[in-house]
Amino acid sequence: QVQLVESGGGLVQAGGSLKLSCAASGRTFNNYAMGWFRQVPGKEREFVASIHWNSVSTYYEDSVKGRFTISRDNAKKTVYLQMNSLKPKDTAVYYCAVLRNLQGWGTRNPKDFGLWGQGAQVTVSS
Repeated sequence: QVQLVESGGGLVQAGGSLKLSCAASGRTFNNYAMGWFRQVPGKEREFVASIHWNSVSTYYEDSVKGRFTISRDNAKKTVYLQMNSLKPKDTAVYYCAVLRNLQGWGTRNPKDFGLWGQGAQVTVSS
């Protein structure tokens, strides 16, 4: 069983950067594709980015393309989300999760992901 813990959130001014980390416990982390999602109160959880276990294939939500970069270090069992040129609309709680079935690679539906972390608050001030 994999457990996930996010860190690296905080308050930043618009145009600034933050790097989120998602540390996993468990022996089979390297076999999983991972995703980052975000959620604001009153709205559904939204896909941000995902990365295949091989680190070669990634997907991004259109509004973060060119600003966010997802990566992973399998030796450290950690997935990262580098966020640059942050905007106030990026303010949300960010969650990492595991893709339940690798055959569903490419999905952006949060229902296809599980083992959610506790979330990391990101606040971007204008």
